[in-house]
Amino acid sequence: MPHLTSTTAGATGTGTGVRTALGIPGYAHPLVAPAQWAELARPGTPVHWVVLDVAAGPGSRPDPHCLEAVARLRAAGVRILGHLDLTHGTRVFGDLLSDAHRHLDWYRVDGFLLDRCPVERAALPEVRRAVTTLRALSDTAHIVLGHGRHPHPGYAETADQLVTFSGSWSDYRWSQVAEWTADYPPDRFCHFVHSAPRGHLDEALRIARWQGAATIYFTDRTDRGGRADPWETMPGYWDDIVSRVGTGVSE
Repeated sequence: MPHLTSTTAGATGTGTGVRTALGIPGYAHPLVAPAQWAELARPGTPVHWVVLDVAAGPGSRPDPHCLEAVARLRAAGVRILGHLDLTHGTRVFGDLLSDAHRHLDWYRVDGFLLDRCPVERAALPEVRRAVTTLRALSDTAHIVLGHGRHPHPGYAETADQLVTFSGSWSDYRWSQVAEWTADYPPDRFCHFVHSAPRGHLDEALRIARWQGAATIYFTDRTDRGGRADPWETMPGYWDDIVSRVGTGVSE
């Protein structure tokens, strides 16, 4: 498979002592998908973090259903990240901070996923400014940059984690890892893969390990050619992936 560009990168991805776990990009509203949100709070479920996206951000007022879901996750020790949309670097800085304040004030989030983050070197100073300001609001905030592909390597020094792949299984199985990622441990990288068939789940996990990504999310849901959100519902093989990645809580 051509998903490796160097043996060094492969060695990084197969290092010992790295705990692979799930990063949840954000399910549908808890009122629509209450069972799925409850499932994330089950003891032993291998989750690094869950993204809360109320209404393209925190919404206009505290949502009681989201407050209840967040409380259950927090009681289970699950980290919650507020969704912030950078719109590829065009988001007004003041609006971004306003959303961050609401996430913190209403839901007491543990950090942020900065979705649609730019990848170019030229945008790096503005992203650094945003991250620095977010850390000033919450010095323990876990910051994930949602690039969806490999950015300029300078971004790796800006946040706790980078989403370096977000796309379909047909693209992922032939993807290549950027060689500069070998300089960092796997817990710095996240991969989101949709349209991944159950029969290829083990292969997908091997690719993530070889490419050095410790936070993953694989689903058989599809984007229907860009017309649907593949992340809003749990994969049909949820129990399978939990048992492979974590301690085996499937029944």
